[in-house]
Amino acid sequence: MIERIPGLPAGVLGLRASGQVSAADYETVLIPAVEEAFAQRAKVRLLYQIANDFTGFDWGAMWDDARVGLRHLAGWERVAVVTDVAWIRASMALFALAMPGMVRMFDGAEIDAATAWITA
Repeated sequence: MIERIPGLPAGVLGLRASGQVSAADYETVLIPAVEEAFAQRAKVRLLYQIANDFTGFDWGAMWDDARVGLRHLAGWERVAVVTDVAWIRASMALFALAMPGMVRMFDGAEIDAATAWITA
């Protein structure tokens, strides 16, 4: 499941993933939120929290993730990923090498620090 994180300032998109993430989650929540954010600004900051009960992405969700990420690759000003899920942390470290914007990893308990960094 993906849900928006409310209460963030303009230009900051907050998303929280938990349980199993499906293509439907991307199509009904993530993609519309990303497209709305980029319609309002050329550069977007993303706060992406992946909960400890996260079990994975289905294949359709992974495909949608790649499409959305690549389409807006140059538009991510900052990305804060908050998680204790080891394989997500490892894959984000590789992804960060290809990102023109700043990417920073935060432990699951560091949501407040991640929010402060992404909004600074």
